[in-house]
Amino acid sequence: MRGRLFNAVAKATAVAALGLGVAMTPVAAAEPVKILALGDSLTAGYGLPEADAFTTRLQQALKDKGYDVQVINAGVSGDTTAGGRARLDWALGDQPDVAVVELGANDGLRGLDPASTRENLDAILTVMKERGVPTLLAGMYAPRNLGREYGDRFNAIYPELAAKHDVPLYPFFLEGVALDPKLNQEDGMHPNAKGVAIVVDGILPHLTALIDGLPGTADTGAKGK
Repeated sequence: MRGRLFNAVAKATAVAALGLGVAMTPVAAAEPVKILALGDSLTAGYGLPEADAFTTRLQQALKDKGYDVQVINAGVSGDTTAGGRARLDWALGDQPDVAVVELGANDGLRGLDPASTRENLDAILTVMKERGVPTLLAGMYAPRNLGREYGDRFNAIYPELAAKHDVPLYPFFLEGVALDPKLNQEDGMHPNAKGVAIVVDGILPHLTALIDGLPGTADTGAKGK
């Protein structure tokens, strides 16, 4: 009896909806937040299996916190800020909602003019702003063997540009990992799996703050319950 009554009510509801021209279609699920990780080998996951790469671990860490995200690995090993700038339009083709820019390590290793590094990063952040992509800038420090003058000029780039473009800054991408043999691969420059985990833990709060600030994030289900 109860089953027949339920079916009758359901049928009547459907007929009424059709009579009113109401479309009985399911509500589309919210799209995941797309995060573009634009960087060099540190982003690409050089020397590591895909499961331990920075972007993979970052995506999993965000999902563990309840965020519905897709992290796009736009890291190219050996890339400089000039390289990142040159391929920016291509990288933005995925129409990301948020970006992390991690570039400059190879500029420092090659001793490139800090003025050029600054110009390239400035251009990248300008485009991000024009495209409406909130961006987290990940900083880098110059190698110590290049001298204090070079180091001072290079290290000042990131905080200056973060202030100019009003973007959040994670001062040093390799914070807590650099120069520690236990956290790096044999080359001493690229994090191993343990090192990547520390990098992700450090950068995570800065990135979640950026995601939480997206318009409509709470309403679209970008963050899970």
